[in-house]
Amino acid sequence: MTTHLLYLHGFRSSPRSFKARRMAAAVQGRVEWLCPQLPPSPAQAAAGLLDATRHWPRDRMAVVGSSLGGFYARWFALQTGCRAVLLNPAAHPARDLARHVGEQTAWHDPAERFFFDPAFVDELRALEADIARLAPQHPTRPQDLFAVLARGDEVLDWREMQTFCAGGDIRLLDGSDHAISDFDDHIGAVLAFLGLPAA
Repeated sequence: MTTHLLYLHGFRSSPRSFKARRMAAAVQGRVEWLCPQLPPSPAQAAAGLLDATRHWPRDRMAVVGSSLGGFYARWFALQTGCRAVLLNPAAHPARDLARHVGEQTAWHDPAERFFFDPAFVDELRALEADIARLAPQHPTRPQDLFAVLARGDEVLDWREMQTFCAGGDIRLLDGSDHAISDFDDHIGAVLAFLGLPAA
């Protein structure tokens, strides 16, 4: 059973995202919950996650990540050996986010701005290299990774996501969208995978 749960939001998103709030409400009082605002720098984000969870019990912790957060979650799970839930994860973020270099606005508050530096693309490439190096040493099993992937994702290619999650327990949705707007239909399966049956 999961006692410590980390949630990682996507690019330009925040802990105020729909799925983050739904998950927080579902596990309130049942786990130690951490859903940080991730910095724009992937290297800083990765280091911060390892530092924030350094005292967590590896056998009872898990990570849930959406979009870019799903990529981070895959990296984090390989680093720590914990279970992971990936929600429409970004399989090739260095390639996909290279065109977003420059000033960006936060999804939940357009008044919040940040600069996505070209160096951040290189930092993503370094994390991708970590995954490529570690994944063969830790073959993915259905009990280790659960993924919810939408064929209707208008941002990411579901086929690339499926390859990224190969070996895991994959729930492939015929429609839906990048945000998984019907997440309420799937949160029960996420909780069950985490050993946290719906209350």
